[in-house]
Amino acid sequence: MKKRLLIFLFGFFSFFTTFSQTIIKGSVKDAVSFEPISSVTITIEKTEETTQTDALGEFIFSSRIPLGEQVLRISKSGYITKRYPIVVNENKVVNITDMTLDRDLSSSQDLFTITLSDDELNDDTSGADNISGLLSSSLDVFQRTAAFEFSSSFFRVRGLDSENGSVLINGIEMNKLYNGRPQWSNWGGLNDVMRNQELTAGLTPSSYNFGGILGTTNINVRAAEARPGSRITYSSSDRSYTNRLMATYASGLLKNNWAFTVSLARRWGNEGFQDATLYDSNSIFASIEKKINDKHSINFVSIYAPNRRGKSSPNTQEVYDLKGIKYNEYWGWQDGEKRNSRIKEVEEPILMLNHYWDISSKTTLNTNIGYQFGKLGNSRLDNNGTDLVNGFPEGGGANPSPAYYQKLPSYALRNFPESPEIAYGLQQQFLDDGQIDWNSLYQANISNAQNGGNAIYALYEDRVDDKQLTANTILSSELSENIILNASVNYKSLKSENFALVKDLLGANSYLDIDGFATDIDEAQNDLRNPNRIVTEGDRFKYNYNLLANIVSGYAQAQFKYNKVDFYLSGSITNTQYQREGLYQNGGFADNSFGKGEKLTFTGIGAKGGLTYKITGKHLLDINGGYITRAPSLRNTYSNSRENHNIVPDITEEKITSADASYIFRSPIIKAKLTGYYTKIEDASEISFFFADGIGGDNTAFVQEILQGIDKLHIGGELGIEAQVTPTIKLKGVASVGQFTYDNNPNLILTTEADDESIAAGFVNGRKDFGQSNLKDYKLAAGPHRAYSVGFEYRDPDYWWFGATANFFTNTYIDVSPLTRSSNFTTDFDGNTFNDYDEDLARELLKQEKFDDYMVINLVGGKSWRIGDKYIGFFASINNLFDEVYKSGGFEQGRNANYRQLRDDQALDTPVFGSKYWYGRGTTYFVNVYLRF
Repeated sequence: MKKRLLIFLFGFFSFFTTFSQTIIKGSVKDAVSFEPISSVTITIEKTEETTQTDALGEFIFSSRIPLGEQVLRISKSGYITKRYPIVVNENKVVNITDMTLDRDLSSSQDLFTITLSDDELNDDTSGADNISGLLSSSLDVFQRTAAFEFSSSFFRVRGLDSENGSVLINGIEMNKLYNGRPQWSNWGGLNDVMRNQELTAGLTPSSYNFGGILGTTNINVRAAEARPGSRITYSSSDRSYTNRLMATYASGLLKNNWAFTVSLARRWGNEGFQDATLYDSNSIFASIEKKINDKHSINFVSIYAPNRRGKSSPNTQEVYDLKGIKYNEYWGWQDGEKRNSRIKEVEEPILMLNHYWDISSKTTLNTNIGYQFGKLGNSRLDNNGTDLVNGFPEGGGANPSPAYYQKLPSYALRNFPESPEIAYGLQQQFLDDGQIDWNSLYQANISNAQNGGNAIYALYEDRVDDKQLTANTILSSELSENIILNASVNYKSLKSENFALVKDLLGANSYLDIDGFATDIDEAQNDLRNPNRIVTEGDRFKYNYNLLANIVSGYAQAQFKYNKVDFYLSGSITNTQYQREGLYQNGGFADNSFGKGEKLTFTGIGAKGGLTYKITGKHLLDINGGYITRAPSLRNTYSNSRENHNIVPDITEEKITSADASYIFRSPIIKAKLTGYYTKIEDASEISFFFADGIGGDNTAFVQEILQGIDKLHIGGELGIEAQVTPTIKLKGVASVGQFTYDNNPNLILTTEADDESIAAGFVNGRKDFGQSNLKDYKLAAGPHRAYSVGFEYRDPDYWWFGATANFFTNTYIDVSPLTRSSNFTTDFDGNTFNDYDEDLARELLKQEKFDDYMVINLVGGKSWRIGDKYIGFFASINNLFDEVYKSGGFEQGRNANYRQLRDDQALDTPVFGSKYWYGRGTTYFVNVYLRF
């Protein structure tokens, strides 16, 4: 009997001993509202074991827990990090409930909303598409500095465009298929609801998709995970808009298992830093979630952010010297108000439905469907042929641009050197006015209409009306305590309508829909099926076609986490199909423009892997590498989609090889990360459109420049370090040193309409192959290749703070013209080298312009008050304190297409076709006041 009792007791205690666990659990709440905070990162210091709080603000560690005295680090973007000491005993539960976090006052800065305007981020001609992670909420000091301090200088992380990073909202990718870039203005102004972000940098693994070489940002707008409460914000600035008003309310998860979030915003202003750059934007957001049970939840999101913005022009140095860096050629006075001819208007609502399924405590399945539709328009003036005389177009107006080269003094000095009074007269006229003369455009149209003619000038809009359906399902499963599996399947379908739309006939009633520059009446027809068509306001004209795309992709990823090493492996495959459907039969391409063109298919693959080796709790090594092939964007697939079906010759998938290695140091006082990176992009294509002089001798033509088979090399290093030297003072420093170059001599092809002039210039069927463009080792126009920042922050215990940074930029280069570095530069009409060709002078003419180095000082500060359960905050910043004037970007004009043209132009004190530049903003301010309750 005693023996049986002993066996029973041994078994009983063995049973409980076996199932006893060492556990750390707790919860985190906001220090002001005492509401739970989700997605807080909890780390056991020196082990780098981490977890996150759930929607109730709770967390738990149940494996690989070290015993003895430990420290929990509690952190989340927007809050001040805290450290909690604990003692862990074997088979005991450590329960720390209601830990609190204080708001980080600097999180109210909202700098990413005003550092760059939406127009700069999305205008292909601005050259300012430069920050892939602009909404980054990363705690990494380098990422923060790149987004907040470097962006106004058009800095690009690792010299890469934003098409190399993925931006998702609730797991649905927002990058546009046309150019691969996110359309930020589609959710502009909704800062309060866009704060909850999950960022992976570079090739590091994402739980949502394979990602690009600049990483993935997923913006979580689930209603149940929004911070409960209300917030009202007013802002004033002189950068892009002058006023902003936002109001947001989030319910959190209610007792009936419903949750909702609503946000309204308005941004407006007659002009920003540049002249006549109006801003008019409204934003509406709603997210509704129903938690059906413990396993299923459904969330519906709608985003509607219509916006209108006036564009600003790049200008030659001659123009800036005469009119200053705020000058904008796109506007003129009308009825006492500034009217901008170049308005960008975006109205693309987003609807999405998300289903969240917790299959088990370790496996989740997230299924999403999204639909985006609407319009994107860019307006401009047209001065086409207005009437038919003897069957040929006549009556086109003079170029209405006030900065047209024939209206500037440099043109007169070159062509009338013996009559300086002509140049002086043009200079005075430009100084006194130099803007669009809207009244003269109206007068010309009305006069011609009274004589039975059509409009000479018209304001029209280049329109893109997209309808895109996206569906995906994302699986995440913890296979064991060491292995996590991620996988997804994605589908996208796009129908993109592209056309020109008559906006305003400026006092006339009709407009002739022909190409006024054509030399043959049939070739002049924009649509042979409707010859000599007369259009009115609201009609489509010029061009009309659809771009169709279907993309199916999938990825799988395994992450392995151990005490000393974490590593991952990830792979993806993508099938992409493109097709053009022409709705007009263009006269210049009668047999190759109407109906559906060839269906193109591309197959992309991706493979990447990496590891993090934990030398100690403070010292880590992180290494990543990957190889990706991807379809070219729609923009770089069709050589002239407005007029024909032609595709880029020998088009193929782009190939990307990328690797980086980092040393990371973390201590309670100092955090530092040093990274070296290498990226090689091969077989890329680029399309440009411009007028070129000296094509095949002295001819001038409007051409499509196709640069095919481009290789680019990006190498460099990044350093970010910050030190909490006292409880109130933090020092920080960042450095980015890179070299971004063309790595080969790509092929150059020009296309144009097949008329008598192009045939005389050596074009065959509207195409001319110039062989290689000698671009190898030329620097890429990727913003500053080197950028440095040092700064400090002071945070007073009485809830006010102040900071300053000094940012230094160097090695910024102009975008060179490929045509002037091809065989066309050295040869005459017969293909022989110019008999007066001077190699030394040619080398000097083709030398790439490097911009001057410059330094920008920024100041920032704020104060907050807690009044009962309410929270009032004030924030202000001054950028470019000392009003530094600097070139932030630019491009060579393609007009000087051969040696003689360029030599003669550059010999002038002021070139007629000098490079065009963008200048950075001078001293600007931003002020923000908000109430949270």
